[in-house]
Amino acid sequence: MSFPLLTATAALPAIGAIATAAVPAAKRTAAKWLALLFSLATLALAITVLVRFDPDGDRYQLTESHSWIADFGVRYELGVDGIAVALIALTALLIPFIVLAGWHDADPLETGSRRWRPTQGFFALILAVEAMVIISFEATDVFLFYIFFEAMLIPMYFLIGGFGDRAHKDGEEKAATQRSYAAVKFLLYNLAGGLIMLTAVIGLYVVAGNFSLTEIAQARAGGELEMATSTERWLFLGFFFAFAVKAPLWPLHTWLPNAMQESTAPVAVLITAVVDKVGTFAMLRFCLQLFPEASKWATPVILVLAVISIIYGALLAVGQRDIKRLIAYASISHFGFIVMGIFAMTSQGQSGATLYMVNHGISTAVLMLIAGFLISRRGSRLIADFGGVQKVAPVLAGTFLIGGLATLSLPGLAPFVSEFLVLVGTFTRYPVIGIIATFGIVLAALYTLVLYQRTMTGPVKPEVAAMPDLRVREIAVVAPLVVLLVFLGVYPKPVTDVVNPAVKQTLSDVQQKDPQPEVEAAK
Repeated sequence: MSFPLLTATAALPAIGAIATAAVPAAKRTAAKWLALLFSLATLALAITVLVRFDPDGDRYQLTESHSWIADFGVRYELGVDGIAVALIALTALLIPFIVLAGWHDADPLETGSRRWRPTQGFFALILAVEAMVIISFEATDVFLFYIFFEAMLIPMYFLIGGFGDRAHKDGEEKAATQRSYAAVKFLLYNLAGGLIMLTAVIGLYVVAGNFSLTEIAQARAGGELEMATSTERWLFLGFFFAFAVKAPLWPLHTWLPNAMQESTAPVAVLITAVVDKVGTFAMLRFCLQLFPEASKWATPVILVLAVISIIYGALLAVGQRDIKRLIAYASISHFGFIVMGIFAMTSQGQSGATLYMVNHGISTAVLMLIAGFLISRRGSRLIADFGGVQKVAPVLAGTFLIGGLATLSLPGLAPFVSEFLVLVGTFTRYPVIGIIATFGIVLAALYTLVLYQRTMTGPVKPEVAAMPDLRVREIAVVAPLVVLLVFLGVYPKPVTDVVNPAVKQTLSDVQQKDPQPEVEAAK
């Protein structure tokens, strides 16, 4: 029996969560180092998965399959394609930086303070989320995926509600109320999506007789399993609704700005750079593969929703006064690009969407973590409370600028390549949608440059005159991510080589080919 590498990759952070939570309360520093150690060990296993994966091999590799609930056809089935491998690597890469960035976020404000939960709980919950996200990327049994798709809401609820942002000027009581509101809103939206998906999961079992993604997809492709048109469409909508909430796609997005505003910066990164990717990933793995005809049927409406997300998110980002809410609305705009690329049904669009998931995770991590360092120094999230920071903290301002430029997809930084591919892939099949979406790029330049101008340039405000520059730990968090932004902006081939074969197979599932160019290339 071969070593269960996929199980180990998901189990290690789960074990780390238990071990970190068990550290005595007086040993906060030990708990932090233990969490960092487990996150690095998980990264090592994720790299092993990446190395052992053969892009030109079978669609699902490193597979594991064991009977679980035999009476209901539920199996413990794992397998990864190129898209899953890329997102597992992204998740495992970001968690150590999230742990380092949040090193002091759960420390008590004063000796004996009960205003914050134990430090151990903060880091244990982060590792628990990592474990659940990874196994969601690995699961090829629909029921197994559903369990962890829903289970990750529990640790996220406590991270948002119990370890919220300390940059409140309205007193702890009001801050706690706002955190609770954001956590409950996050939970209710995602639970509602999950409950609707549960009905679709049950319906799929009634139709197919099992939960195995690979068996159902093969039976559908071979004509052995046929669904009535109306049945397939209803099942598709049940799955898609849950994924659209998680994504988050307009108009199901409203939980995200509150959740990111009230979370610590590392938890905000965990939400938008890691957890939300499960939604867009699942659209590719489950919606398109299980319900190909319904996916094509719903494409026009989904593309309209995606374009609305792009423009709406960017417009609201322009008008924000809160740094975190601005980044949240920018992420809604970016997720619109990802969903648009997926449902453009072209190889460029879907490759760009997958690459966008990776690049958005890195760029958002840089921007939000630097914003968190900035906010913690000033004690305020309001843009108007800053000014002239680049004169007193040039390294902080410089890295913040790089994160902002990546957010607006500046050529030479990683998000540009993915956004370009999404737009090209969309334009070849839906030119009007592609043209409208380009306005999101203009708006991104506006909200990013205005944010930088108002916080970093101009006269030095007295409140920021003594602001320290980035410390060694903070540089260690940001510098590797900045290097990755530049590297993948110049040379994205390592990621595209992994994801492109999986994209071609996904297009084959929905029986779509790239449109032929109207003008033949010269020979």
